[in-house]
Amino acid sequence: INPMDDSIKQRTNDAGNNAPRKSHANLHVDSKKIDLEATDEDRERVMWDNPTEFLLSCIAMSVGLGNFWRFPSVAYKNGGGAFLIPYLVVLFFIGRPLYFLELSMGQFTSQSGVKVWNMVPAFKGLGYAQAIAAWAVATYYCSIIAIAMFYFAMSFNVVLPWSVCNSDWADMDTCVEVKRIEDQTDVNQTTFVRNESITSAEQYFRRYLLHEPEDLSNGPGTPDWRLTICLFLSWVVVCGTLIKGVKSSGKVSYITALFPYVGIITLLIANSFLPGAFEGMAYFITPQWEKILEAKVWYAAVTQCFFSLSVAYGPIVMFSSHNRFRQNIYRDATIISLMDTVNSLLSGFTVFSVLGYLKYITGAESFDELTADGTALVFVVYPSAIAAFETVPQLFSVLFFTVLMILGFGSASALVSTVINILHDKFRAIPLHILTTLTCVAGFLIGLVYVTPGGQWILDLVDFFGGTFVIYIIAMMETVAVFWIYGQRKYFRDLRFMLGVNFGFYWKFCFCAFIPIGLAAIFIYFMVFFELPTYNDGMQYPTIGIVFGWLLLASALVMMPISFIISYRQTPGLDTAERLRNVFKSNSKHRPRLDEDNQAWQMYCEQDGGRKQDQWKTYSKEALQDPKKYQEFLDYHSSIAETASSWDTFHEEPKSKSTLFDKIKGKLC
Repeated sequence: INPMDDSIKQRTNDAGNNAPRKSHANLHVDSKKIDLEATDEDRERVMWDNPTEFLLSCIAMSVGLGNFWRFPSVAYKNGGGAFLIPYLVVLFFIGRPLYFLELSMGQFTSQSGVKVWNMVPAFKGLGYAQAIAAWAVATYYCSIIAIAMFYFAMSFNVVLPWSVCNSDWADMDTCVEVKRIEDQTDVNQTTFVRNESITSAEQYFRRYLLHEPEDLSNGPGTPDWRLTICLFLSWVVVCGTLIKGVKSSGKVSYITALFPYVGIITLLIANSFLPGAFEGMAYFITPQWEKILEAKVWYAAVTQCFFSLSVAYGPIVMFSSHNRFRQNIYRDATIISLMDTVNSLLSGFTVFSVLGYLKYITGAESFDELTADGTALVFVVYPSAIAAFETVPQLFSVLFFTVLMILGFGSASALVSTVINILHDKFRAIPLHILTTLTCVAGFLIGLVYVTPGGQWILDLVDFFGGTFVIYIIAMMETVAVFWIYGQRKYFRDLRFMLGVNFGFYWKFCFCAFIPIGLAAIFIYFMVFFELPTYNDGMQYPTIGIVFGWLLLASALVMMPISFIISYRQTPGLDTAERLRNVFKSNSKHRPRLDEDNQAWQMYCEQDGGRKQDQWKTYSKEALQDPKKYQEFLDYHSSIAETASSWDTFHEEPKSKSTLFDKIKGKLC
């Protein structure tokens, strides 16, 4: 063994002292020389400053607009309590396991949503499909933020503009002020007829702000200048959040994850004093048993669960890829799924209390008579209730739309970050801040279509085909790829090595049976009775709109066969059959990123995933307790036995802080 000169010693110590914040050089040790060489696989990867920022970023992503806006809307559309029971079942048996699956995939390899599929190269297209879906949702999320920003600004008026019927924009023959409806209901006992009258809040939203057409026969129209400005500002905030990657987004997560809970709880308390509020809450939790057996309710529960947790969109893999290798993601997944459930329930109670109030003041016989579908739920129903508040309605309006904006920024930033992460892996020569800026500019330009008069029509169409339909397919294929092709035994072996815990029957049952079979069964039944999407209570889309939706779906799914062909051509093999076999096997790039983790993992795999672990544990514990016993450990593993006497050269001062020897010993043991 050649003695190390001072420069090599310094490089070795620097690599150890900087780990794991910097990916240190590959260590190739043999009996003749010690060579330190950095490779492309071990490029520096920015890590979270602390585990709390990772956890809060995941919470901000998962409890964002998908909960506050979409969850109550989907629940209302599918019967309130009839939807809640399937949703909770799906969350426990499908959502939570899939969330943990994606956390583990990203953390184990420290790679992006595409490269993580080196575990099964044939399925690399799933990463690109997820990016397209994430991009589609992110662009219309920012348009919702833009509308919320406009309402936020209008909330500072002395009189909330949507609380009165203004002849400049309202149809005075049908417009009814919400406050006047309440007065008539209380004093004269008259009944508000929903089919003949339209609230001032709805007319303000559809006629004044959106200039919404009756159909799309003449196209979506031109962007509204007011919403265009708000859309630009929303993308500026998203860009600023992501400009330095996780270093900047992690700091913002303290606000985007925590403040919404304060706002939602405050609104819920205020709403609980409204007449009819508890009737709305009761509708939210009372199941309609005849609807629970409908396949479309279960399909809606699954897609909403994915939407809420951001499962199969890519952000989960992206966030966890910036973790340390031993991060306790089992705990994190439990906390995040619990917080997501709590937030969904809080959002449901908050919004349904308002629906109960509107049912009371309008004299509607059932909740089905209220318009509360899609974005109308947050921009018509809730503003209507706020307008009828006796005390400082402006304050509650500001609070409501502030919560909506913050939730939107948390979700949109995570989705856009997924796309940027994949692009950055492909175009390393472009600095991150420039790539982030270009991506946000592109998002703003695409988002202009959502601030046109027909923007909400297009939003619902993109949500159906690009935000839910495609994600359902991706989630099914993701599960099949990991557990039926890569293999559940290999997957759980990797988890045992990374986390040091064994996973019981619940996890294996969910991953290997319930999720793939359950998703496939619901999907088949749904397709048999498939219905094209409609807008705002049954308004039909033109043929060109439906064609656009199918093309959006195809643009994501086509990435899978294209990537399969590319992976097949890049896979070595003597003949077609061998190359096909190899493309469905994990390649050498599927590995822990750092060399010490990878070396220990290779040894662990040689021991059959720890099944021959008696001697492994003995040597590991002895090495941990007494460095002198490390010699025996190296002798046991013949692949590095020749390097046993070299460790003194690496580590002349055993008590020095964070040396490479300590890192390797700690990871192996």
